[in-house]
Amino acid sequence: MSDAIKHECGIALIRLRKPLSFYQDKYGSALYGLKRLYLLMEKQHNRGQDGAGIASIKIDPAPGLNFIDRERSTDKDAIRKLFAKVDRGYAETIADDPASATDAERLKQRMPFAGEVMLGHLRYATFGNQGLENCHPRRRLNNWLTRNLVVAGNFNMTNVDELFDLLVSIGQHPKERSDTMTVLEKIGHYLDVENDRIAAHHRLLGYNEKQITQKIAEQMDVRQILVNSAVDFDGGYALAGMMGHGDAFVLRDPNGIRPAFWYADDEVVAVASERPALQTAFNVRTEEVHELTPGHALIIKKDGSYAEQLVREPLEKRACSFERIYFSRGSDRDVYQERLALGRSVCPEILEVVDHDLENPVFSFIPNTAEVACYGMLKEMEDRLNAIKERRILEMGPTPDPGQLRAILAMRPRLEKVAIKDAKLRTFITNDNDRDDLVAHVYDITYGTVRPGQDNLVVIDDSIVRGTTLKQSILKMLDRLGPKRIVVVSSAPQIRYPDCYGIDMAKMGDLVAFRAAIALLQETKQENIIDDVYDRALAMVGRPLNEQQNEVKAIYAPFSAQQISDKIAELLTPEGINAEVRLVYQSIEGLHAACPRHTGDWYFTGNYPTPGGNRVVNRAFINFREGKNVRAY
Repeated sequence: MSDAIKHECGIALIRLRKPLSFYQDKYGSALYGLKRLYLLMEKQHNRGQDGAGIASIKIDPAPGLNFIDRERSTDKDAIRKLFAKVDRGYAETIADDPASATDAERLKQRMPFAGEVMLGHLRYATFGNQGLENCHPRRRLNNWLTRNLVVAGNFNMTNVDELFDLLVSIGQHPKERSDTMTVLEKIGHYLDVENDRIAAHHRLLGYNEKQITQKIAEQMDVRQILVNSAVDFDGGYALAGMMGHGDAFVLRDPNGIRPAFWYADDEVVAVASERPALQTAFNVRTEEVHELTPGHALIIKKDGSYAEQLVREPLEKRACSFERIYFSRGSDRDVYQERLALGRSVCPEILEVVDHDLENPVFSFIPNTAEVACYGMLKEMEDRLNAIKERRILEMGPTPDPGQLRAILAMRPRLEKVAIKDAKLRTFITNDNDRDDLVAHVYDITYGTVRPGQDNLVVIDDSIVRGTTLKQSILKMLDRLGPKRIVVVSSAPQIRYPDCYGIDMAKMGDLVAFRAAIALLQETKQENIIDDVYDRALAMVGRPLNEQQNEVKAIYAPFSAQQISDKIAELLTPEGINAEVRLVYQSIEGLHAACPRHTGDWYFTGNYPTPGGNRVVNRAFINFREGKNVRAY
């Protein structure tokens, strides 16, 4: 994605099902679990570069010893910094007690993070500041083992205000109004309720307080805690949590908006946001990793038993398609095939734009995350060119001229790496105009890859969100190669609506497709539609969630997708460039054909999977109309 967009976070949870001594004997290290956690996080570092955190819980700790450890970092190399601290803790423990090097139980008692339950988180700051306090995992501490709670997640809630008010209504005094805090305290409240329920029952049976604590750990109904907590969550979420006595869970939203996968064997239960991370960390096949069912929680008990359990009735599955287009690592078996299919799907429109000329286009990709889609595009063009070659050869008859035959066989689509990004190009100039001139050189070009005045240059991107980088940098840079026409291809459809489930696209005015639609309404003297949508959006304010409707769809209704694409091309074409600029977008039908199991497309179609999404888009439009440069949630 040439526009830098922050997006979903990543989670990693590991529950060791054997004593640490087992891993010491089999793998030569009691830190087997921590090493696997490190791998899971490194293999998902694409999901968070604003910070990271880890936490661990030691099961059945001796009184007087710390049993919950947590460390967070906002360092640019946060994962390595966190595990460097773990390594120092190990070295210090061995220096103080050399016997701990071979005695796993001694190591567990003395070394921080030497626990059986581990939780890791990678953060992208899509909302809130980037301070350490906003990094996960977050804790709710208590002297009673079973009342401790550690939570981390990949989530955004659209109804934070209602959740906050609910906490206040039950007597709490939350210290901040954020979805993280409301989720932590809501689960924590029902954790307390469950503790009280079991304790009251066993007091009537004559158990003493120490015995009751043990009974709570054995009988805690984690599923019911989650049922009570999540009943009014509105958003996309994959929530991971650990209780102080050793129970753990990962809960996925009913629409399956946010991803979660798990793997289990006799030694370990592990969860991650992406399947390849689990495959790499535990060296297992694709078929051995399970997708967490929407509306369910994977619940892991203190005794190591585990099961998926229903928490909320699953709804229509609307898994985020941006995961497949851009966010997830392309090393996943299905993601790779889907990105190839996305590249193939746009080829008919590309051929229309280049007048079906397959001899003069140069194909490329910007940025590197669009590389697989580019391969798909090239494969489709090769298939189409092969059909042309076959027809021409047949037309030559039984005795073709060898020179002409060689010329036909030599025809192939031209793939070139025309752009290279300078990862660290900084500027000391503060004047906006002068800064824009330097920003235009964030990418550099490979000279000589395009025949000036003859070739069409076709470059594919994952998506076009704001278009800022295209206008300020990429198009100017590509024009220096002298192409006849620059065709920018988006493997995603037009992004028309804000996201509210974890992608940093919360303002209508930032979206170039929306700006294009507004410009078309103004040009065609249909400004009354803007006023009508504003009035209808205002009428939605204060209405219950289940009555919310997306009023912003009317902005796009008068125009075809092609009209909007043409206007976007006009808006993004910089002054002074020589090449004609054309845009080709993926169709909604092409998207669903390529990614059939990930039908979440609300940022393209406005069809939000939860009522809170409709409320957010209406708020975003109101903010735009009133000139407020603020987020809608």
